[in-house]
Amino acid sequence: KEKDHVEGFAPEVAWVTHGGLQPLQERLCVRPTSETLFCDYYKNTIQSYRDLPQVCNQWCSVVRWEKETRPFLRSREFLWQEGHTAHATAEEAEERTLQMLNVYADFCEQVLAIPVIKGRKTDKEKFAGAESTYTIEALMHDGKALQSGTSHNFGDGFARAFDIQYTDNNNKLQYVHQTSWGTTTRLIGAVIMVHGDNSGLCLPPKIAPTQVCVIPIQQKKEGVLEKANELCDRLKKVCRADIDETDKSPGWKFSEQEMRGIPLRVEIGPKDLEAGKCIICRRDTREKTEVMLDELESKVTGLLESMQTDMLERARAHREKHTFVAKDMDEFRRLFAEETGFVKAMWCGDQACEDAIKEELAVTSRCMPFEQEQLSDVCVCCGKPAKKMVYWGKAY
Repeated sequence: KEKDHVEGFAPEVAWVTHGGLQPLQERLCVRPTSETLFCDYYKNTIQSYRDLPQVCNQWCSVVRWEKETRPFLRSREFLWQEGHTAHATAEEAEERTLQMLNVYADFCEQVLAIPVIKGRKTDKEKFAGAESTYTIEALMHDGKALQSGTSHNFGDGFARAFDIQYTDNNNKLQYVHQTSWGTTTRLIGAVIMVHGDNSGLCLPPKIAPTQVCVIPIQQKKEGVLEKANELCDRLKKVCRADIDETDKSPGWKFSEQEMRGIPLRVEIGPKDLEAGKCIICRRDTREKTEVMLDELESKVTGLLESMQTDMLERARAHREKHTFVAKDMDEFRRLFAEETGFVKAMWCGDQACEDAIKEELAVTSRCMPFEQEQLSDVCVCCGKPAKKMVYWGKAY
């Protein structure tokens, strides 16, 4: 397993050969992931079943020497969250693997408003050294897939390679079962690409640093700026609010807040002040609503909740619109030539078909979803009996 793990990452490993101008006696590897480090740690800390399970979480940066980089989505150094666990049984390890996949899926959908497909990677696409890899796959606005989080079950493969054993309650030596799981700053890229538009960011309210920005109109008129600050102070009690009281024009301020992706904009000017109302504008739909000042807090809270839900449903509708079904290779080719998005198709389980599809169309298997469909009885590539339905796509 260690050999498979090292070979799997070899093309992406960065090596340090010099310290300043002096060549090193032994070149140093900059870690692309942390499994081997945690294996060494577990070997020295796990002795008895009483030491299990062990669950470690860390935030760190790693380096992978990517051939082609893309801001936020694929960089050579990135910050990520990764977890590593050791368990007494295979069942516990599998349970943890799926639990963490669900944590990532819930985070993407409930917080980032990005719908994801949960499934298992094929053996060709799974993590190097893993028995199984589970993934969440998202569809970007341009129709490309993005692997947004993964969870791996290593079985006892690494434990055997590193001799990580514990004494069970019958006083017998057993190998531990391990998992690892992680997600990265590429989720920032996912938020930008799923929700953004030509005007800039469009942030889901739950992650927006500023949820509401108050913009005074003709702020030098008597009472306007004072009222705007009062409204901002009121809003700070129910959400993350700020005020733009710079000397820039209202139009400039509107464009600035739209570019920054602030979910709601509250506008108040002299006429609004006289009428005891203000205007609220949503970033996602540009819809404007007149609101009485004494109802401001409740309206803002309701709009933020609606916006969070609407953004998720809009992204889900986009994914469904760009998900297609192919039952034979001609249809498969046509869809990837004419459309962008996911294509669902049956697969025989043979890596040769997977390789042939990638070679011809630059398309990869994204996952075998947990929710399987029997689209046909034969493999889309070779026509042999099908075993699994697979999501296929071009990916970042």
